[in-house]
Amino acid sequence: MFVTPAFAQAPVSATDPFSSLLIPMLLMLAIFYFLLIRPQSKRAKEHRERMSSVRRGDTVITSGGMVGRVTKVTDTSDEIEVELADNLKVRIIKSTLMDVRSKGEPVKEQA
Repeated sequence: MFVTPAFAQAPVSATDPFSSLLIPMLLMLAIFYFLLIRPQSKRAKEHRERMSSVRRGDTVITSGGMVGRVTKVTDTSDEIEVELADNLKVRIIKSTLMDVRSKGEPVKEQA
């Protein structure tokens, strides 16, 4: 005969769509965790530690952009007293501080 009989191929097993999407999603979650979530939580932890270790005489920067010198810190309260100018003292909540500079720490240069 001139025409050969066509042989059917073996049926291809259908893959589970849930398992084919699971691996890329887990990979994306791992990438987001290591590139975004972990560094942000690390910075937040360092910021909390710096704010909790404020001492008298440190220079602080508030979230409003004011720079002052710490004159009074109490362990029982979340408030500190900051001198913004001569004879101008204000009470500030520690969580509103942006940065704490020690007495001898130089100013950081912006990049």
